[in-house]
Order: sequence, then C-alpha cells, then structure tokens
Amino acid sequence: MSRAIKPGAGSSSQQKVVNLRDCGPQGCELDWLSSQRHEAEADDVMEFTRFAMEKGWGDGLPVIPPTEARVRAFLARNNRYADEVICSLPPVNADCTVEKIAINAVMAGAAPESLPLIIAALEAMAASDFELFGLNATTAPVVPLTLVNGPIRDTLNIPCRHGCLGGAPTTALAIGRAIRLVIKNVAGQEVNVTSQTTFGTPGRVAGILFGEWEERSPWAPLAERRGVKGDAVTVYGTMGTMNILDTTSQSGPEFLEMIGKSLGYPAANGFSPAMPYAEIMVAVNPVWAQIIHRDVPALEDVQEMIWNFSSLEANYLTPKHRAQLENQNRVINGRVYLATEPKDVYVVCCGGTGGLHATGFHSFGSCLTQTRAILPGPVL
Repeated sequence: MSRAIKPGAGSSSQQKVVNLRDCGPQGCELDWLSSQRHEAEADDVMEFTRFAMEKGWGDGLPVIPPTEARVRAFLARNNRYADEVICSLPPVNADCTVEKIAINAVMAGAAPESLPLIIAALEAMAASDFELFGLNATTAPVVPLTLVNGPIRDTLNIPCRHGCLGGAPTTALAIGRAIRLVIKNVAGQEVNVTSQTTFGTPGRVAGILFGEWEERSPWAPLAERRGVKGDAVTVYGTMGTMNILDTTSQSGPEFLEMIGKSLGYPAANGFSPAMPYAEIMVAVNPVWAQIIHRDVPALEDVQEMIWNFSSLEANYLTPKHRAQLENQNRVINGRVYLATEPKDVYVVCCGGTGGLHATGFHSFGSCLTQTRAILPGPVL
C-alpha cells in the first residue's frame, strides 16, 4: 500500500511547500508537494484504476498510480516550480499548478518531456477568447484540438503523417489524455454535472492531438502564420472530425470545390443563429496540398475558395432558421457563410500519401483559436 496524490483541486493543510525545483524521486527534508495524499494500492494498476474511478479521477481506461516518487521523478526532469500556477481553468475556476499537471500526466502515462507542451496547450485554452467555460459546459460534443508545430513533433513522436488522427501507434496519445485528465480533474468537467453534453465525443478521452507535416507542406506552418515560429501549439474548439472523400478531382480548384461543398451542411455550428461567429479548419493530405498549391499558389485564395464553396443558399435552410439569420444580418446576397471571413479558414497539411481524403474540423463557434509557443521553462 502506497500513497497516491490527488489529481484534482485542493491541497493538504498539513503539507509544507518549499520553492525547490528538483528534490529528486526521494523527496526533500521538507515536503514540497502540496496535494492531498490517499492510501491506495499502487503496485496493481487495475486495482488502482478501480480506486481512481470510485474517487472520480479516472476516465475509464487504466491509470498509472501517481505516487509521490513518480510525481517527483516527473518534476525532477523539468525545471518548473511545483506550486507555480499556470492558469485558472473553468468551469470550477480552479488554479492549475505544475504539480496538478504532473499528477495527471503521470496517471495518463505521459513522458516528463511533454510537460512544456501540456503547459502551453493549457495556457492557450485558458485564454478568455477561447471561452473554455462554454466549451466545457455546453450540450455540444466540442473538444479542444491541439495542433503541434516545430521540431518538438519529432522529439515527442507527435503524429503528423499516416493515421495522424488515430491508429498511428505513438506515446503522444498519453499527452492528449493528460490534457483531458487535467480538464476533468482540475477544471472540473463532469458529464451531467458541470457538462451538459448530449452525446460527447471519443475526443474527450484522449483528445485530438497531432502535428502538421511541415516538411511536405507547401504552406508555412500554421503557428508561424499566426505569429509564433518554432515549437508551438494551436488549440481550436472542434466538434470532431469529418471525412471528405474525392476520387475524381485532378486540379486544385476541383479539390477546393469538393472540400468546401462538403463542409457546408445546414446543421453545422457555423450556420447556427446561436453562434455569432465561427471558424473552420481543414487538414489536407500532402498529395492534394501540392496540387492545390501548384494551381492556386496564394494561400489567401485557397482560404477564400473554401469559404465561398462552403456557403449555402439561404433558401436551402428552413424558413425559421433563415429568418433568424436574416435578423442578424448574416444573409449576404442570398447566401450564408460557414466561417465569418476567409481568414477564419485554417488550412493545414498532414496525413498519409495515399491521398483521396481530407478532414474537416467544424468549430464550436464561440471559441477563438489560440496559439502559444512551447517554452522549456526558466533556466536553472
């Protein structure tokens, strides 16, 4: 029987906290971890998983017991203070400390080297314009998508090629899961309590985390286009993945027409009167990306073509739906648009070289995409 550390909000009033970055797995003379301890079976993963589920910490998959030694070892590989507050996370608005992130990362099986990426992603999600409260509490199945740019893709084995959205065997899955456990255990997202999601989504278990295949992309990395070069994360509130199949098109304009028209369906959040604005993200495989770039060299033109093709004739909508959009001045020359402006269409290159498919990520509508640099932390 060992002591597991609580992964959620709250701390033990009996613990003393000292500002030391690295005491090693054996700890210090004074205890520098402030989270509440629980006596639990730490040698049997399945037994601890049962215990974690009873406590409300688990997600249904096996979890690694976050013993003091494991959490200290995780933190010892990094250079952040354990009690450093990274952000406040809704809906319960709890302080998210480095210690709490480490505990949940250990439970998920994430490597210590992933801490800077996780911190950057959480900082981005906590930005007020991302509207994490609405995302976590809504009836919709929305989940933050985390797109990774920079050399860290290779360091952490972030998938960006074949099967990058699922199926590629990679330890990066644990990084996405660690973020989701933080949202559950620290932010307090709980189905039918703080989250009113009707159906949910598989992405709320391990997240949607992947990279751009920058080496095959004809466009600058998305983070760089948004002002951040090198290692970076971009978080985007998505309703899930949508497959787009095209076995017929041969030119860039043809592919863009098929992509755009596939994205535009009446019940997408971007067409909802309840959403004042929306974005759209499209992942294009490298084969199509090269053809599109050959025929439509300017990315701005690519965005505008997708924006136009994804719009719908207002008369195609139900009368009540159309009337509400008309009252909001969102019917323009008889059409309604999925994204607010062409600049709100994000195009990225990833996926396998088999071609034939693109993936659409419809936005929730009230979450504005955020990009943050992945920083190693302060110098020791």
